[in-house]
Amino acid sequence: MNAHLSSALTPALAANKRLVADYYARVWNARNAAALQDFVADDYVQHNPAVPNGRAPLQSFLEGLFVNLPEAEFSVARLVAEGDLVIAHCLFRAHPADAGTAVVDLYRVAEGRLVEHWDVKEAVPAQSANGNPMV
Repeated sequence: MNAHLSSALTPALAANKRLVADYYARVWNARNAAALQDFVADDYVQHNPAVPNGRAPLQSFLEGLFVNLPEAEFSVARLVAEGDLVIAHCLFRAHPADAGTAVVDLYRVAEGRLVEHWDVKEAVPAQSANGNPMV
């Protein structure tokens, strides 16, 4: 088996997963946009078309989001790390009664900071043909 396909969690991969888990807890779920400085590089590259590049624009975006959605929360279902990437499979809820949105975030990590981000999202439907949860 190739080394990059190994399921062994190295200390670096564990640290990257911890970084992402703490990012959701301390920034998103604590609604603390100022804590971005502990997690996100100044020159953060953003692939979500609604948010410009850089930590400062992300902070501005989050500050507005936290005002408009004061009960919003991410529940992280799983984190997968390989190389310098961490994939987070999450459920985002705007408020406790919200069925939510299934989200897959992909982060590139360098020197202990999130440096690049991609995401895909899908609303959780009221009914599913297979009965399986999305997250």
